[in-house]
Amino acid sequence: MDYTIREIAEEEYNILEDFLYEAVFVPEVMPVPPKSIINRHELQVYIADFGAKKDDIGLVADVNGKVVGAVWVRIMDDYGHIDDDTPSFAISLYKEYRGFGIGTALMKEMLRILKIRGYKQASLAVQKENYAAAMYLKMGFEIVDENDEEYIMLCRL
Repeated sequence: MDYTIREIAEEEYNILEDFLYEAVFVPEVMPVPPKSIINRHELQVYIADFGAKKDDIGLVADVNGKVVGAVWVRIMDDYGHIDDDTPSFAISLYKEYRGFGIGTALMKEMLRILKIRGYKQASLAVQKENYAAAMYLKMGFEIVDENDEEYIMLCRL
């Protein structure tokens, strides 16, 4: 599948709501939550006023002029928070575009940008049942903490 990875445009910031919803991992035995779940405070930290902070960086994957995935980072007190110098990742793709290497390409490009900008590490949280946890490990993230449901992962740049 042909795709382009590019910086998110300011007028596209609103699509992060869609990708935040897509990023909500739902185990197969659970019902899919309503989209309003993204209005919860613990999820709004990922997108509220995106672009207003110097550490807000976003990339999108574009297939034939359609944005099909996004990765964005910011320093925030989220599930994957390590410290106030470490950006936390959020990433998702529309379901029909998963499994083509687009997510891996988005991650690699964001890690490259973070390194160039002088960041020493990046973090994320992922539910243990989420298939993406294996991809993060392959990308160089390591598990630094965990609870019953999720891993906190760190990638040194």
